[in-house]
Amino acid sequence: MRRMLRSAFLPPAAGSRRERSASRVALVCAISVVWIVVVLVADEGAGIWFQRFLGLCTWSLLVGLLWGESRSVRYQVGAVIVAATMLEYSASPLLGLYTYRLHNVPSFVPPGHGLVYLAALTIAGAVAGTRAAVWFPRAVLVAGGLWAAWGVLLSPRPDTGGAVLYLFLAAFILRGRAPLVYAGAFVVTAYLELVGTHVGTWAWAHHDFAGVTTLGNPPSGIAGGYCFLDMVGIYVATRLSRVHMPEVVPAPEAVAATAV
Repeated sequence: MRRMLRSAFLPPAAGSRRERSASRVALVCAISVVWIVVVLVADEGAGIWFQRFLGLCTWSLLVGLLWGESRSVRYQVGAVIVAATMLEYSASPLLGLYTYRLHNVPSFVPPGHGLVYLAALTIAGAVAGTRAAVWFPRAVLVAGGLWAAWGVLLSPRPDTGGAVLYLFLAAFILRGRAPLVYAGAFVVTAYLELVGTHVGTWAWAHHDFAGVTTLGNPPSGIAGGYCFLDMVGIYVATRLSRVHMPEVVPAPEAVAATAV
């Protein structure tokens, strides 16, 4: 009887969870891919007020996506947005590592970081527990390594800084406790950076602020920098859930990320 009950109730739940996970991955990834292009192309040649309108739309989209996520995922995304905003105002206006078209930090950038992290987190949750969990991080390491080698050896614009950032990315994937999240971040951020620099939303400086390393546009290993934001977000969210909100339980799609 117990076996019959288990077969009657558990498989549908597992199946519905898998179905929801698959549809959620498709939804978040499709929205992220499409919205990145829509915003960056729409921003081309736009004034400050239209840029703010794009920011409002991006915030609305992010809030809508987070509405269907667990509290744990919301805390992680919120923490990443705070850390990323602080980094943006330090790295761009202050240090001049890169410059936005209007020499500001566009209002769609902070929520955009939230979308990027949510997409990476969703990809990691979908890959976890499958065969892709083994080859996906390895494929990212190979692709990132080839890009870094091209930047140092073949690129008309030398990119030693990108190679250094790639070493950080490799360390996060090989030694970190959430390699799938970092691998997912590489895919999403590489796409974001290639599109953003191509349409001219921002441009990277030729050297780092200290003048030690050269930088590509974008740097090949820029995902290594984003991984620091991912690490901060996951750590802060985990601390909040353990210390202040012990009732928070990570959603299934976030399990791969909460052990950093």
